[in-house]
Amino acid sequence: MRFAQLISAAIIAVSFTTSTPAFSADKQKLEVWTMSLAPKFNDYFKGVLDKYNAQNPSVEVVWTDYPWDVIQAKFTAAVAAGKPPALVNLNVPWTYDYKQDGLIQPLDGLIDKDQYVTGALKDVQFDGKTWAFPFYNGANVIAYNTEIFKKAGLDPNKPPQSLDMQIAYAKQIKAKTGIAGFAPALGPTKVEGLFLQEGLDVVKDGKAVFNSPAHVALVEKLAAAYKAGAFLKDNLFAQDNFQVSMAAYNSGRMAMLVSVPSSMTRVRDDAPAIYKVTEVAGAPVGKTGIASGGWMFNYGVAKNVDKSLLPEIGKLGNYLTNAENQLAFAKLAGTLPTARKAAQNAHFQTLPANAGAVEKAIAQAAKNLDSTRTVFLSGVKDSELLSNKLGTAIEQAVTGRKPAKAVLDEAANFWNMKLASK
Repeated sequence: MRFAQLISAAIIAVSFTTSTPAFSADKQKLEVWTMSLAPKFNDYFKGVLDKYNAQNPSVEVVWTDYPWDVIQAKFTAAVAAGKPPALVNLNVPWTYDYKQDGLIQPLDGLIDKDQYVTGALKDVQFDGKTWAFPFYNGANVIAYNTEIFKKAGLDPNKPPQSLDMQIAYAKQIKAKTGIAGFAPALGPTKVEGLFLQEGLDVVKDGKAVFNSPAHVALVEKLAAAYKAGAFLKDNLFAQDNFQVSMAAYNSGRMAMLVSVPSSMTRVRDDAPAIYKVTEVAGAPVGKTGIASGGWMFNYGVAKNVDKSLLPEIGKLGNYLTNAENQLAFAKLAGTLPTARKAAQNAHFQTLPANAGAVEKAIAQAAKNLDSTRTVFLSGVKDSELLSNKLGTAIEQAVTGRKPAKAVLDEAANFWNMKLASK
């Protein structure tokens, strides 16, 4: 959400300071805001910050958690009032938007870049500068039913390495077994990520370019697979088809599931028979070489924070995201760390002798962290309206109701009309 859209909420939200405790006048007060981490991580943050406060008697750090749908308005209000927190928890698209709106500042003089994996650092680098401290991440893996693979004549030791291979596998699975191969994410905003993952621009030089021959060819390939029954059709074009995909995999109605490692616990607990025949590999990378499923969270610093606090803010940001603290958080949350030493820990790298899909998924995802990125469409206003238009076009093309070239041309014209009016 942009600054102009949030400013009306700022007046109301300024009341965030009313419950702030009193602090000693000789201490620097630093506020850390996180997003939807309370109450589950209350003990974690208390322990981490109590330790920091004890080791740094000249400061007093306090933690406040806001729901994900509130924190943006609160942060914008705090910036407008000239009283921003020291650190605010953001995702990568929000970081980009706040950077564009001039509400956060680059941190190159404060951040210890050497402690992070390559993909995480690149996620928060725009225009040659680093805009946040990487915190925690997600990354997809592909779980697949080895019994269905065998029945389809596929080698269970050779998981698909690309989208093209995954589609080919899905078509063979459907033809040989009658079972759907997988459920690609084709809902609004999701297909934009799919294009980008495959190295295809969505917008270039301020214009929509998703009606190029390469885009059309990809959509036609999806349409052919859909017609062949290779895809699970339940909620295929919904914004989120995860729950139905999870249920289909657990019931043996779908052969492959692309999801985050924590989803394997659902297979283990809800479908033990399926779990026993489930193998896991890294999710197929796109033609860009980017591992899919990255959705990184980080800590940003407001543009108008008290400059005298910046050295301490840098120290605090590096501390909260160091290897020790990230490893502890990742173990509690089932997430992936962005600190390199944490990712290299035996928790992620060493499989126990009786490792199942849960343990294998964590290890596979950790292997891809250097190439894991948050793929999103940047620099486009009113993106929801535009994404819905493109989503409708994709559904019409993939289901065969209209030719891919025609509907992509129509959607691109709509986008360009809207983009030109901004």
